[in-house]
Amino acid sequence: MLAAELQCHGLQPAPPDQPQASALRISARAERHGPELRLSYILSGPLEQLRVPPPEPQPQRRDGLWHHTCLEAFLAVAGREPYWELNLAPAGHWNLYRLDGYRRNLRPEPALQALALEVERSACNLQLRARLPLPPALAEATELELALTAVLEHGDGALSYWALAHPPGEPDFHWRGGWRHCR
Repeated sequence: MLAAELQCHGLQPAPPDQPQASALRISARAERHGPELRLSYILSGPLEQLRVPPPEPQPQRRDGLWHHTCLEAFLAVAGREPYWELNLAPAGHWNLYRLDGYRRNLRPEPALQALALEVERSACNLQLRARLPLPPALAEATELELALTAVLEHGDGALSYWALAHPPGEPDFHWRGGWRHCR
């Protein structure tokens, strides 16, 4: 199990007339149950400052979800180079990609054809829950490496990047130095 509050990359105090990312909080949790990973994200604070589309009646697998508000997880078999990237949009859209190594050969994971998300929203909170059936290589592993991350789209279109840990310089969720071990 992994539970943590995500940290915003390069958070700077905002001018008085602009919203502050620091007023937002994201807590994330991942629990492994055999061949399934249960994920939960709670986004709290002034949600009116964000662009968060309402849930879609028929969510789909979609590319490019990270260009808008998107909750994510990165998974790998501990000590192995290939990894997976999971994108979850509050509207219910999703995608699971497989990569051969650091940012190499991104492609949809064919083992997963559907994923149901549960999204609850109030004035100050958005909670997203997902149950990810793990692809065979991940399901068979004793230990996983895992990163829980988020991209938030603010009202002005600017993006903020949230993770367990960030590398120096630009945000990079693919940086394995910020991932944690999970059984």
